[in-house]
Amino acid sequence: MDEQISFDIEFPELDTKKTKAAIVAAFEKYHMCKYLTFEEREAATTQSYIVREHGSTNVTSDQTSNIAIYNTDAQTARRAFVYKVERAVKKLPPKERFLIEKRYMVEDYRYITDQKVYNHVFQPPISQPVFKEIRWRAFYLLAVDLRIAVLKNSDK
Repeated sequence: MDEQISFDIEFPELDTKKTKAAIVAAFEKYHMCKYLTFEEREAATTQSYIVREHGSTNVTSDQTSNIAIYNTDAQTARRAFVYKVERAVKKLPPKERFLIEKRYMVEDYRYITDQKVYNHVFQPPISQPVFKEIRWRAFYLLAVDLRIAVLKNSDK
């Protein structure tokens, strides 16, 4: 009855540079999906003449339905990706979530530097090594949650 339960859970060791690049690319895609307007395709009002030198293919093309399917599927995929990233960020611990939201999820994130975040946004300010440690923990958790983690090669 006095058995001790052992939890031998191993977490993967990630390639730091490649995982960081994957996370930054995911935030780029997040911004493209969230802040750029979606241009819906429209059906052409006049058909263009196409030279057909072969016989009938017996295939009809429904341009309107193809366009409608594209418009709904593309918008749904964009919304789903934005929701997935925002949900993953909301699950982070408070400091990691604060860092990611203030550094990578604001609309003008390209103009915000790491130094500005750790010196002026964090109150009280934190040091650069502490900032990097918090950021790596956040990147690790996000990469695993979003399934974009890049594992370190075991043969090195």
